[in-house]
Amino acid sequence: MSSEFSSGAQPDTTTENGGQPASDKAPIQFADRRSAEVGRKNPGLERRQFSDSHDSLSADAAELGRAIDQYKLVHRRRYASYEELLSIIKSLGYSKTPQ
Repeated sequence: MSSEFSSGAQPDTTTENGGQPASDKAPIQFADRRSAEVGRKNPGLERRQFSDSHDSLSADAAELGRAIDQYKLVHRRRYASYEELLSIIKSLGYSKTPQ
């Protein structure tokens, strides 16, 4: 019984070296752009979603934006889930009014 995946192709002999066949040459060196110091005006600062947009917001929205930014910074998260956003909003004192 043959599998649909067995095509008789030769096994992959390439390496992580850009898909090139393995050889005795030294591996290619790439710049690590994940470092905070590479290509940044202010190397010690972390990029965040709301970093410059608080100025055009209402006071309440700016407070929420700062709270979300602080949460993401403390918890090292790029995005907050709906549950996390709800907990942030509740931490600011908001609650659902009974209907």
